Amino acid sequence: MEPILQGAEKHYHDSLKKGCFLIQHCQCCMTHVFYPRMICPHCGSNQLEWVEPTGFGRVYSTTVVKRKEESGGDYNVALISLDEGVRLMSRVEGIAPAAVSIDLRVKARIKSIAEQENEVILVFVPVEESDEL
Repeated sequence: MEPILQGAEKHYHDSLKKGCFLIQHCQCCMTHVFYPRMICPHCGSNQLEWVEPTGFGRVYSTTVVKRKEESGGDYNVALISLDEGVRLMSRVEGIAPAAVSIDLRVKARIKSIAEQENEVILVFVPVEESDEL
């Protein structure tokens, strides 16, 4: 059964489906917020606006989930610290799961889920030198 999304969470997922990664920014305490909320967890304000982050960050923590090849093979789960100061859970693609390391510079990508029509997820890929110029 699919979860029913509402409010800020629905806005976040709808934006991803349109190809736009957004996080919130509190107009009172001037901090960024993620996971989407109706009230700022830092100051309690409801003055949250949607902003597009740079998409750049660093791996804060990572682990490899082991799976049989016929089930898709190993993958990583990573906690990413965005340059805006928030952390989110995702995965790093484009390199072997065991090669993902703490402090690895990454950038966000919106990826379609092949098994589910009109569904997308946010993943990260390693940054190349030319990406940040």
